[in-house]
Amino acid sequence: MDRPEPKTFRYDEDSSGVATIRLDRPERLNALTFESYRELADTFAALRRRVQVRALLLTGTGRAFCSGGDALDIIQPLLRMDAEELLQFTRLTGELIRNMRELRTPIVVALNGTACGAGAVMALAADLRIAAESARIAFLFTRVGLSGADMGAAWLLPRVVGLGHATNLLMRGHFIDAKEALRIGLYHEVVPDADVVARGDALAHELAEGPQFGMQTTKEMLNRELAMDCATAIEAEAQAQALCMRSPDFREANFAFVHKRPPVFRRPEPRE
Repeated sequence: MDRPEPKTFRYDEDSSGVATIRLDRPERLNALTFESYRELADTFAALRRRVQVRALLLTGTGRAFCSGGDALDIIQPLLRMDAEELLQFTRLTGELIRNMRELRTPIVVALNGTACGAGAVMALAADLRIAAESARIAFLFTRVGLSGADMGAAWLLPRVVGLGHATNLLMRGHFIDAKEALRIGLYHEVVPDADVVARGDALAHELAEGPQFGMQTTKEMLNRELAMDCATAIEAEAQAQALCMRSPDFREANFAFVHKRPPVFRRPEPRE
């Protein structure tokens, strides 16, 4: 597929197979618009077919990662919409998160600053979260009279931090700092503000160097097994692992071990 060319955020790729999505409205704290919701959802969907992208870094410009929906461009128009129009919008926001989770390519988010509302759920939908020390986060939907269950937050958050912490965050809608988010398992690492994008980029490159089929299968199974009982999950893992054992990456890893060198995993050729 063609390289994505969005208009509402920055998209880049490097020769190592790492793509970067950078929200780039720092003057509005990277708030989302109707157009950027659509472009983000479409880009994550399109990346399923871009095999040369082996890992994805998501970050923002300025002092915020993403402050949610833009108060002027989204919130005010929502007050004038009828029921059907509102449902179309809420389904669009959920489509963005669903496309992030259904993308088998691993997603690293580098939280360069504040994440709230939709920004917090986007961070939650990533696979690994690296945060700046200043990166406060809030699922603040109840603070504006809405349900804390938005964009899949009530499904994802308990699975990441547990039901107790998720209930606290979704019902109260309050900000927590990076130290607290790390303590409850919402963030994987907290680093100095100046280092967060570089650390996220390094982690994305680490994942890109790994076995692509194995990485993608791991993400797919993590998603699928959330709805399985133990016996079903064990059988599903047996079948998935048997497939991985037939991949060239498994053979390369064994050959590299025998010859005492680092493995060099294959890079699929882009499809025309």
